[in-house]
Amino acid sequence: MYRAMEEGGLLHKRRRPHGLTKADTETQDRENLIKRDFTASEPLRKLLTDITEVPCLDGKLYVSPVLDCFNGEIIALEMRDNMKKELCIDTVEILRERFGKALSGAVFHSDRGCQYTSYDFRAKISTCGMCQSLSGTAHCFDNARMESFFATLKKEKLYRIPTYKMTREQVKRVIFRYIFGYYNTLRVNSFNPGGLPPIVYRLGCSDSVRAA
Repeated sequence: MYRAMEEGGLLHKRRRPHGLTKADTETQDRENLIKRDFTASEPLRKLLTDITEVPCLDGKLYVSPVLDCFNGEIIALEMRDNMKKELCIDTVEILRERFGKALSGAVFHSDRGCQYTSYDFRAKISTCGMCQSLSGTAHCFDNARMESFFATLKKEKLYRIPTYKMTREQVKRVIFRYIFGYYNTLRVNSFNPGGLPPIVYRLGCSDSVRAA
């Protein structure tokens, strides 16, 4: 059968790719400025973000935080009933309102979700003076420290309460209190020397600089 089809010219030659996948991989590698190095020698130099969803009584809640690699502190947080690009843009706006020109030169890292690659989001990042960094496609470890925070949030708080029986507003309050009343201020953070909580470590470093 195969020979007959070959003699009759019915077989198509396999087409070989022309290196498009390789080129795309190279482009993604250049755009990933973090390259899985989640350390920073000072605040506001490397920032991570992502979106996670939480099931609630009245629908899903989408959580968009920003984590500072210097001390693991969550320095901005927005929560909405959808994951449109405006969720991410407004998360950056919160960051800008809080830190202003101090963000200039910071690396802002995320995955390649359509929210983060949209023109409006890129423009917002540029307006703040930050450099955008993007994970590779399907490379979850490229943003592993942010994923680690989500795992901690869910394991220590959200999986212990019936969020599916609570409204979004109720869950928002729970998340806000966990992050700003416990995670940033009291919880041991293994990334920091001595396991210091994020804000305690940051303030301690600031005191050391002033003393010097």
